[in-house]
Amino acid sequence: MKFDVAIVGSGLAGLSVALHLAETRTVAIISKRALLDGASNWAQGGIAAVLDSGDSYDQHIDDTLVAGGGLCEESATRYIVEHGREAIEWLIAQGVPFTRDESAELGFHLTREGGHSQRRIIHAADATGHAVQVTLEEKVRAHPNITLFEHHCAIDLITSEKLHPSKSARHHAQPKCHGLYVQDEQTGKVLTFAAEHTVMATGGAGKVYLYTTNPDTASGDGIAMAWRAGCRVSNMEFIQFHPTCLYHPYAKSFLITEAIRGEGGLLKLPPEAGAAAGTRFMLAHDERAELAPRDVVARAIDFEIKKRGLDYVHLDISHKPADFLIEHFPTIYARCLELGIDITRQPIPIVPAAHYTCGGVVTDLSGRTDLPGLYAVGETACTGLHGANRLASNSLLECVVIGRACATDIASKEKDEVPYLPDWDESRVTDADEEVVISHNWDELRRFMWNYVGIVRTTKRLERAQHRIALLKEEIDEYYRNFRITHDLLELRNLVDVASLIVNSALQRRESRGLHFSRDYPDTLPKALPTILTPARR
Repeated sequence: MKFDVAIVGSGLAGLSVALHLAETRTVAIISKRALLDGASNWAQGGIAAVLDSGDSYDQHIDDTLVAGGGLCEESATRYIVEHGREAIEWLIAQGVPFTRDESAELGFHLTREGGHSQRRIIHAADATGHAVQVTLEEKVRAHPNITLFEHHCAIDLITSEKLHPSKSARHHAQPKCHGLYVQDEQTGKVLTFAAEHTVMATGGAGKVYLYTTNPDTASGDGIAMAWRAGCRVSNMEFIQFHPTCLYHPYAKSFLITEAIRGEGGLLKLPPEAGAAAGTRFMLAHDERAELAPRDVVARAIDFEIKKRGLDYVHLDISHKPADFLIEHFPTIYARCLELGIDITRQPIPIVPAAHYTCGGVVTDLSGRTDLPGLYAVGETACTGLHGANRLASNSLLECVVIGRACATDIASKEKDEVPYLPDWDESRVTDADEEVVISHNWDELRRFMWNYVGIVRTTKRLERAQHRIALLKEEIDEYYRNFRITHDLLELRNLVDVASLIVNSALQRRESRGLHFSRDYPDTLPKALPTILTPARR
């Protein structure tokens, strides 16, 4: 398999890179499941960009910096914000059906979300990600220079260091990425993809936690593979917990968009709170109340749940006109109604859940990693935009802006030959006779990450998690060396690597900042510094 560019992941970041490159390069898109099964397709709220004369770049930048707890890279934030409008215009040109509002300057309805000082979220009702993904999927499937590999699971990157370990060590040569190994899930065969440029666009790592708003594909594959290939990662301790995930036994990972609170939704205590039932509680935690940034709201909900022994709290927007709710939140209205909750008349039971990985593989503003030939875009990457806490709806913006910049950088390079890559060695592996070990380890990992490395942390809990991860990693590595690989084994291997990165980053940060709150270090240090982990050269 030879391509100019191999893109791992089929979310907005990956599809943006592919479409910008396809006129001049042959592109492979490797998707773990179907093209629309990633987190981008689940995004409800919208895309933040300065699209109104009453708004400004400086206001959007300031809002991002405030939410980011002083840790955002200001130059990266400015670059992404200032390229926001052209990113939106490109999506409109592709045919994305954003919600119209003829009275607005651009002709599209803009909403507001927590942490934003202005209405600047362009959206397609409450299913923006789906609208964008369906539109771009149609373009990708029709393009003759793009080849799709759905239900193919990436295993590991192929670097010059792995191909010629003795030569690399002797000459201290800079390693280079030449492609990757990928398993065809239908046949079980491992394919070798040779590519001059490889792009990691695999999304985040929400599945490392027991409760998450992420799809099952979010197992941190790109972060883990880049780390194993020698790339630095940054700020992995900052896992954003979305404050409002639907709490219901038959609703897995269903997100209740930030825009519900942006349009006047109120957080209240449920009947189980006794005499306090029905009262709002956010004003006791932050003067911005329901419109405070996500980390503040998630911690407040977590506090109330633990303090009062609750399973959930209520998000109530039933005071708004029913027609307004059905028009603006049709997906949420329909899903809740299926479960017996009429949001026009009843509050929605919600809990916080792991939502977004703010850290990731260290990149520049063209998506370049430490490893020549390897790029990372979207949630897999850490550009510096999100800092200690991502501002709502900045994520899809980053996907399109950096996706375009990544494609521009790749297109500017001279074409080069990729060396011969050896096939995957399957001579020494056999089928595992204890698959139950994998499922048990998966469950154990997600449970102790939730209990020990969640919204509120302590050093002792983190050390417990670190100890358990070391034992699991040893067990999983042995499995990987000796048995035939499976989808579940590959994901578990990546998740345990990512869990280790999260815990080690959290132990290094001896303060509380943004999404990282430590009971042992509740104060915020005067100077904000990123946490950067560097892998040992193999």
